Amino acid sequence: MNQARQLIRKALGTYLPLVPFLIFALFPVVWMLISSFKSDRELYDLSATPFWISKGIVLAHYRELFFETSFVTWISNSFQVSILATAISLVISVFAAYALVRLRFPGAAVFAVAIFVTYLVPHALLFLPMNQVVNFLGLADSRWALVVTYPTFLVPFSTWLIMGYLKSIPKEIEEAALIDGCSRIQVLFKVVIPIAIPGIMCATLFSFTLCWNEFLYALTFISSTTEKMAPVGVIAELIRGDIYFWGALMAGAITASLPIVFVYVFFLDYFMSGLTSGATKG
Repeated sequence: MNQARQLIRKALGTYLPLVPFLIFALFPVVWMLISSFKSDRELYDLSATPFWISKGIVLAHYRELFFETSFVTWISNSFQVSILATAISLVISVFAAYALVRLRFPGAAVFAVAIFVTYLVPHALLFLPMNQVVNFLGLADSRWALVVTYPTFLVPFSTWLIMGYLKSIPKEIEEAALIDGCSRIQVLFKVVIPIAIPGIMCATLFSFTLCWNEFLYALTFISSTTEKMAPVGVIAELIRGDIYFWGALMAGAITASLPIVFVYVFFLDYFMSGLTSGATKG
C-alpha cells in the first residue's frame, strides 16, 4: 500500500504540473473541433455553452467545406508543393551539409554562418524580390512558384539540422571506407547517408511542416482558386468581406491540420530518438 501511494505521489508530482500547459496547448484545437460540429444557430447564440454542443451535432459545415468549396483541390495542391519543395531542398541540403562538415575549403566557416543568417531573414522582406523572380520565370499564379521559392528558406534550415547530425558521425567510419578504395561521393551515398537517415528524416518532417503551414508566399504568388494552398484557400474562400463562416472555417482548420498531426504523432518520436542515438549505434 505504501509503495502504491509513493508511486501515485511520484506520478502526481511529475505529471500534475504539466496539466496547465496541456490545457493551454489543447484549448484552441478543442475549441475548433467543438465549433465545427455546432449549428450556425448555436454558434451565434451568446447564451449557449461555448465548450459543449447542446443542440445536437451537425455535419453541415464539413459538407459545405468538401462539396461547396475547392477544399480537396487545395489539400492536393498543398501535398504536391510540400513534397516537391521538401525533396528538392533535402537533396541540396545533404550535399551542402556534408561539404561544410567534412570538406576543408577556404571560407567554409563563413559560408556556414551565412547560410544560418539567410534563414533568419524574415520572409516578409523577401517576397517582393521573389515575386520578380517568379514573374521572370513565368511561374506567376502557379504552384511551381512555391516549389521554386520554398527552398530559399528550407535549404538553410535543413542544412543546419543535417550538419548537426553529421558532426556526430565518427570520421573514422568514412576514413575506413576511403582506405578501402571508395571515392568521396561513394562514401557519401554508401556510408554517410545510410547512417544519417534519422537526421535526414527529421529534416524532412520539419521541412514538410514549414511548407504545409507557409502562408505569405502562398497568398502573394497565387490568386487562382484552383491553384491555392489549403491555409490560404480556407481563409480566402470562407471569409467574404465582413462575413465569417465560422463553422466551415473551424472544419477547414481541423481537417487541414490532420496530415501534420498524423506525421508528428506517428513519426516524430522515432526521428528525434534517431537524432540522439543513430550515429552511435554499431
